[in-house]
Order: sequence, then structure tokens, then C-alpha cells
Amino acid sequence: MIGVFDSGSGGLTVLTALKDTLPEQGFIYFGDHGNAPYGNKDAETIYALTVSSVERLFQLGCSLVVVACNTAAATGLRRLQQTWLPVHHPDKRVIGIVVPMVEALTGMPWTADPDPDRQVRKKKTVAVFATRYTVDSGVFVEETAKRAPHVNLVQQACPSLVRLIEDNAPMRTLERTVRRYVQLLLQRLEGRRLDAVLLGCTHYPLIENLFAAAIPDKVEILSQPRVTANSLAGYLARHPEFACCQPPGVTFYTSADPHQVTRLARRFFRDDRMQFKAMP
Repeated sequence: MIGVFDSGSGGLTVLTALKDTLPEQGFIYFGDHGNAPYGNKDAETIYALTVSSVERLFQLGCSLVVVACNTAAATGLRRLQQTWLPVHHPDKRVIGIVVPMVEALTGMPWTADPDPDRQVRKKKTVAVFATRYTVDSGVFVEETAKRAPHVNLVQQACPSLVRLIEDNAPMRTLERTVRRYVQLLLQRLEGRRLDAVLLGCTHYPLIENLFAAAIPDKVEILSQPRVTANSLAGYLARHPEFACCQPPGVTFYTSADPHQVTRLARRFFRDDRMQFKAMP
């Protein structure tokens, strides 16, 4: 079984792409709605919550977990992989969503040497909308700069957006909030051309249409769920021992009120079969 973990409902965007790309796989989804949002917490709290959530998915029978939360992945995924995992679960694996996105932004594998042709490549400006913590971590900026200095990332923190989504805010409120964040970023560009937008929080694709309406016409929105799904497919091809041998399908768990979480999820996904359970 493959586990998918997020601080709330945002990871459902990744899960949907995973199901579409890997329909033969079985998944368990865990949303830590009871502790959301993660983006406004300190690093040690985020790390502890991430370890706890991954442990829960392992206990439910998952051998591979996808951390479908940019804040959690940026905060402590590498630390978890290098210190906690080898000691407590050496036979299991945990992967994230930041690495595939950096590879997509730069066009280079994560382990590749810096781009030798960086001086002759055309400059490109990409806007990154993310939580406060992901922005402050600088993970997208630093890792992209190492590999492709011609790609200029301009970040905009959206500290209230996850909470509004998780609180089932009216669409008009969400639209107004997205427009405000987009305008703040465009002002900082000072007229420079925007080539692409990365929604650097898995909650944001839930309202991708609002971002599309607020940004300039013909600016590409990079799909983190699709990139993550393609990356996982490649990972399973290289490591077939982690491919699921259970029947396909999804079981949903939450650390909050399952009825309330189910109502929120169905608002965005229009799937009456989606039913959350309380995490045991």
C-alpha cells in the first residue's frame, strides 16, 4: 500500500493525479487536518508532526509514503530520510514533492551537476506562491539556483490561504485573497515578464482557476500534482518492490472530524464516494 500524507486536504490534488497515473495501485490518504495549517508553525513542530504522520501510515501497512505537503517536505524530509527512517523503518521509504518540482523547473535531474550552458540560456521568471514557511525556507530558490541560474524565482507568501480553504471560506473570499497575493507579486516584478507560475502548496491547485483568472494571460501554471505523479511512476519502475500488491482504491483518514473533512473534500472534488474516517 502507498501512503499519501498532507497537513490537510491539499494533498488530495496529488492523490488524484497519482490515481490517474497509477490506477492499478492502492493508496491510503492521511490528512492531518487537526493540526493544519503547518505553514505557520516552527520547524521542530512541523518535523515532529511529519514523523508522527508517516509512522501512522506505516502502521496501517504502507511501505512507501509520499509527503504531499511542501511545508513538511521543505522542513525536514531530508532529515527524516537520513536519520529517523534508517533507524526505525530501514525497509520502508519516504519521498516528497519538492525534488520532482525542482527537476521540472530546471529541466535537470536532482543529482546532476550545475548546468554547463547556463550562460547562454534565455532568462526565465517564475512566480512561486507558497506558505510562509516554504517561502522562508528558500528551498525552491536555492535548489533551482544551483542547477539553473537562468531561472529566476520570485516568491510570494500566502499565509492566510490554507486556513481559508480548510475553513471552507466562500469562493468570493478566496477569489479576493488570491487576487491580493497575485497583485503583490506583480508589483515586485516592476513590469518584468512573467513566464510561469508554480503553486508551491498542494492546497492551491484546489483553486487553480482563481490563480489563472488573476495572473496575466498565457502564463503557464506548472502542475505539481502531475509532476509528482510522473515522478512516482518512474520511482516505482526503478523500485518495483514498493509497488502495491493490494487491490486498487483509496482509504481516507483524518485527524479531525471526518464528517466535516468529507464535506470540505467533496466541495472541491465532487465525489460522493469520498468518505474520511478518523485515524485509529
